[in-house]
Amino acid sequence: MIDSKKEHWEKVFATKAENEVSWYQEKPETSIKFFRENNIAKNAKILEIGGGDSHLIDHLLEMGYEKLTLLDISGNALERIKKRLGEKAKKVNFVISDILDFQTDERFDVVHDRASFHFITQDEEKVAYKDLIADLLSPMGLFFVGTFSENGPLKCSGLEITQYSESKFENLFSEDFDKLNCFTQDHKTPFETIQNFIFCTFKKK
Repeated sequence: MIDSKKEHWEKVFATKAENEVSWYQEKPETSIKFFRENNIAKNAKILEIGGGDSHLIDHLLEMGYEKLTLLDISGNALERIKKRLGEKAKKVNFVISDILDFQTDERFDVVHDRASFHFITQDEEKVAYKDLIADLLSPMGLFFVGTFSENGPLKCSGLEITQYSESKFENLFSEDFDKLNCFTQDHKTPFETIQNFIFCTFKKK
């Protein structure tokens, strides 16, 4: 399954332009707002999960963040963002991995995941993801996650996803995290369609 998943995403990032995928945002305002409102220190260690060739890393670099790790299952996605960043790419640690296979001794102050987690559909893998996030975060570290809401699509990029509500997030994460806030928001795709997301911020206990 892992191989077919990787093959899927390698093909997506090899064949589609960045504005030909539904999750494209020229400026990821919601994520940027999270960093500003929570006064994330410029020297904080930040892990971006499934960032693909998202423009968030570009903006975090512009905002002065120095310790950035971008993880994605697709090497093609990471090569695209490296090419776009040019010399700035040297300031980012790029990791090709499925998040569920990721192993490191490093601990992060912030873990950010917009539209990656909802591709995990098996209950045991959701728990494994939650346990991994808790392990990756420093004490009191922040986890910002965005997925399709219960009013959002049932699929993305041809793959099944899991829709979430605030209560579903709480049921999964409350053992290891305190919920700080949750909100829903519409995302307008490049195809002029609307996708409803839910975003939640959690603090590691």
